[in-house]
Amino acid sequence: MRKLPRVLVVEDESAIAELIAVNLRHNGFAPTVVYDGEAAQREVDAILPDVILLDWMLPGESGVALAKRWRQQERIKTVPIIMLTARTEESDKVQGLDAGADDYITKPFSTQELLARIRAVLRRRAPEIVNDTVQLGDLSLDASTYRVMLNGSELKVGPTEFKLLHYLMKHPERVHTRGSLLDRIWGDHVFIEERTVDVHVKRLRESLGLAGAMIETVRGAGYRITSQAAPSKAKGDTAAA
Repeated sequence: MRKLPRVLVVEDESAIAELIAVNLRHNGFAPTVVYDGEAAQREVDAILPDVILLDWMLPGESGVALAKRWRQQERIKTVPIIMLTARTEESDKVQGLDAGADDYITKPFSTQELLARIRAVLRRRAPEIVNDTVQLGDLSLDASTYRVMLNGSELKVGPTEFKLLHYLMKHPERVHTRGSLLDRIWGDHVFIEERTVDVHVKRLRESLGLAGAMIETVRGAGYRITSQAAPSKAKGDTAAA
């Protein structure tokens, strides 16, 4: 029997939570509903979900704080998180993505859009048969052990940033548009904005430290990674260019 994908719904408005749960059940998912961060933590400690729908405004610990904490925990850090919120400002979206969310959907939203986004993050999470090691200058990435090393020291890189770095390192010196990176890393759907790429590139540069200078912004075109950039001359982030 096919295992239904588990979806943890963390939403303090019971009417919205139950509506989401009903639609998830009718579309082949196994939802669990909780109403605050404490209950959400108990659920992920007991059974790891396949995806988390996380409301921003929760009683007690906020959804943003939860996402940040979960991204620091080895067991749960690769579980996709979709942030649900009524906050629509670009700065709010950036804050949610910076906290570790894989996607961001604003209320009110259509059921079909929500389902499409869930399917999209699950496609992106599907394991790929990649056990290669990529080397570029002093930077190396081992896909089989999920490690990024710089001059023999391991760097902490988030799951989306790892996929982004892997792809860039496998195609060095090539300029990649934001649209092409969305298709390759996030999947060929239409919902995620190109600004998402800028946010994750910024986070990747920060994770790489001095080696972040290897990822160059090509103004008006996109991004490329090069072994020619000197880490000692690292410049500030220009992701918004």
